[in-house]
Amino acid sequence: MLHLDVALVALAGGWLSLNGTVSVGTVASFFIFARMFARPLNQFAQILNMALQAKAGGTRVFEILDEQPEIVDRPSAHDVETVDGHVGMDHVDFSYVPGVPILHDVSLVARPGQKIGLVGPTGAGKSTIINVITRYYDIQAGDIRLDDASIYDVTTTSLRELVGMVLQEPYLFSDTVMANIRYARLDATDEECIEAAKAASAHGFVTRLPEGYDTVLSGGGSNLSQGQRQLITIARIILANRPVLILDEATSSVDTRTEKALQEALTTMMKGRTSFVIAHRLSTIRDSDVIVAINEGRVVDVGSHDELMAAKGFYHNLYMSQFRGDAKPADL
Repeated sequence: MLHLDVALVALAGGWLSLNGTVSVGTVASFFIFARMFARPLNQFAQILNMALQAKAGGTRVFEILDEQPEIVDRPSAHDVETVDGHVGMDHVDFSYVPGVPILHDVSLVARPGQKIGLVGPTGAGKSTIINVITRYYDIQAGDIRLDDASIYDVTTTSLRELVGMVLQEPYLFSDTVMANIRYARLDATDEECIEAAKAASAHGFVTRLPEGYDTVLSGGGSNLSQGQRQLITIARIILANRPVLILDEATSSVDTRTEKALQEALTTMMKGRTSFVIAHRLSTIRDSDVIVAINEGRVVDVGSHDELMAAKGFYHNLYMSQFRGDAKPADL
């Protein structure tokens, strides 16, 4: 638009000036008028574009706000404040899409304080088990119990407040280290946050940051290494003091040296708590009280590492294939 009007004025003005019809000064004036005329049109176009983008963004926001949750508490559901940590799945069937089953007749028991290792090929249903235990999805058959109560008889909010999760990709906020740790329990004191960081083996590197616990982290904690972000996440869960823990590939994205520090922090965190650990590196779960091997949505092996290795079943083959190098960790 801007270039076109200038070109037209230049063409017409040049032709008229050569014929002596108008002076060069008149042509120059028209150049100025053309630019003055085009500027508000350009600004209007920009404002209109911003308004259309805002309208589209607002529509998406209100669509999310108007979305009704799929998981709804029963009218008789009650809050639960504390549990011993006994978790049981009783003949559970589940599918994300009707007619495409993911879990088939899954039963397992985790007693208070036990470490449960969940292993199996990609797509076997390990993460799905975690999703149904925390009731992010409702099962189609069977029951899941926390202590003596079905998870469907308690409110989802109180249920999830009993569970601490450490995921493969930790997320930190654009705030101070102290605030990121305190996010787990907003009424915690600075001293409690520091003690949680010490228990998570994070205190050492935090004190070496430019402003220590007052260091402001960039978006997602990108000014920290992957291992450091994970240690802060572990400190956050230690501070929350949840009776049930879920670790989903918590050490898979770090190097061996960092993994050792993470394992020490995780061991501290899991003491006295019921823990579910999903791991592709089978060496990280061989000390589990119970290892549950899952294949195609079914529990195929249950027992300790030594028991399952002696049985020479599915877990034995999975373990041996990994340590022979026949299978990559990403495939397990």
